[in-house]
Amino acid sequence: MEQENVTRIIDSAPGGRSNRSIGAILVHAGRLTLKQAEQIALLQREKGLRFGDAAIELGLLTLADIDFALARQFDYPYLIRGESNVSESVIAAYAPFSPQVNALGALRGQLMQRWFDTDPDRTALAIISAERNDGRSFIASNLAVAFSQLGQRTLLIDADMRNPSQHSLFGLSNTAGLSAVLAGLMEAEAAIQSIPGLPDLWVMPTGTVPPNPLELLARPLFPRAMKDLVRSFDIILLDSPCASDHADAQAVAVRAGAALIVVRKNATRSWNVRGVSERVTHASATVLGTVLNDF
Repeated sequence: MEQENVTRIIDSAPGGRSNRSIGAILVHAGRLTLKQAEQIALLQREKGLRFGDAAIELGLLTLADIDFALARQFDYPYLIRGESNVSESVIAAYAPFSPQVNALGALRGQLMQRWFDTDPDRTALAIISAERNDGRSFIASNLAVAFSQLGQRTLLIDADMRNPSQHSLFGLSNTAGLSAVLAGLMEAEAAIQSIPGLPDLWVMPTGTVPPNPLELLARPLFPRAMKDLVRSFDIILLDSPCASDHADAQAVAVRAGAALIVVRKNATRSWNVRGVSERVTHASATVLGTVLNDF
């Protein structure tokens, strides 16, 4: 009976929905006991506070706990540090309300307005960079998480078949992936892995590093695979190798139809960026612009 009474109290909190109130979510997650939830609900009624404010006043919850519950309440998933194989460098997966991720959210919004929302056929985007260590894979991984948190079915493809990193960032097996798909050894769907805790995100790792990545990217199997994948996903992001070292990035951009160029503050040379932009545009892909990586 006590459990029923407490559950009714926390589920009737202002603005809450049955089994979706902050209190119910935190009790279910093991961050509150039923007795603590009752204490919070009583103070909430006495002072006319929101549930979270009452909990913080009592010292029973932190702002991080409230953010966690709000994210669950509004179907905005993120991960808890220490409870996932995803690298903490994928900050959008762990700290979606941080200033850094707010900047990524602004970039996401611009990409939606300038590319994805302008035409239903515009589903894919290549993330490229002119030089090494510009943070291309970092931007690609975090953008993929950010899009998935909007409820967009998002696929991140690691098309860097020279120095792949997305499998490490997301804690995935790299035994099979894009290289096997382009070699005709498996179907694209079989090379895709889901990310626990992020229900709208999938990753296709590189798989075995091949001796001929550029030739694989040029094969007809790549556009065929992309044609199949765009029917299953709302957003497809493709990571790629450094554009100044190899022509792979240009080939990936052509398959995607558009590219975003990542540059690093006080490091990337402007003339190199212009050269990459010209080559991609000459190959009939759209360059949406550049993003300054200051992380």
